[in-house]
Amino acid sequence: MKESFTQILVHLDAAPGASHRLEVARSIAQTQGAAVTALYAVTPALLVVPFAPEAGPSVASALQAIDDERRDAARALLEAGLSTPGVHAQWAEVRDYPIVPAFARQALYADLLVLGQSNPELASTGVPFDFPETVMASSGKAALVLPYAGGSSKLGHNIVIAWKPTREAARAVSAALPLLQRARKVHVLSWAESDDGVGGSHLSLDAYLKLRGIDPTWHRQAGPEPDFLGELLLSRAFDLGADLLVMGCYGHSRAREWVLGGTSRTVLRSMTLPVLMAH
Repeated sequence: MKESFTQILVHLDAAPGASHRLEVARSIAQTQGAAVTALYAVTPALLVVPFAPEAGPSVASALQAIDDERRDAARALLEAGLSTPGVHAQWAEVRDYPIVPAFARQALYADLLVLGQSNPELASTGVPFDFPETVMASSGKAALVLPYAGGSSKLGHNIVIAWKPTREAARAVSAALPLLQRARKVHVLSWAESDDGVGGSHLSLDAYLKLRGIDPTWHRQAGPEPDFLGELLLSRAFDLGADLLVMGCYGHSRAREWVLGGTSRTVLRSMTLPVLMAH
């Protein structure tokens, strides 16, 4: 029996990639029979741009106008998206700040988050640059992160799993099952050595997938993980014609911020295809 998503939460803002995120979320929901909620989460300009009270009410009014314009643009984007046939998407908006904890609390009730890669070329959009990874770390939920360059709304036909025997990778695979079970092809890239210390009929990823109707093609690499693993994963995914990469998101807390591991950072900064990640 195939598993399915039931609730998808997509991040909405006024940036160019938001319409693509909505389109992808609705496309997945159409296949999965899921509900979609578009959550508008943007830090108000009033909180981002410092100004002295003596500057007068005109400055505050101008910043409020920016916030109103952004919200109106996002609502218009949602309405334009819903003018096309497909799954309906509910509107919601964060009214508590900072926006990451508020978004993460809503993420607790979703099966999948649809987020966007940060675009370093854009001016301030009111969304933290580390929004995707911080939401994943705060909520513990898997996220489908889409490249800011856009792409097709259809994904999950040819999936690559970047596997290592860790909690993060296992959670990513488990979260991706509704997509993996419907894929035409599933590849597994692994530098992991064989399981030691367990004899007999020990458990394995291959058996885990096959019990769920997934027959993966393995690409076992010799030697330890290379230092440039992030670049290599993206390169191999391209060579295999993949439209989705599934992997763990690695990082740790340090001095009130969440610091990405090298491979996760490379993939999130240089991604050329959608990536489903879990922390």
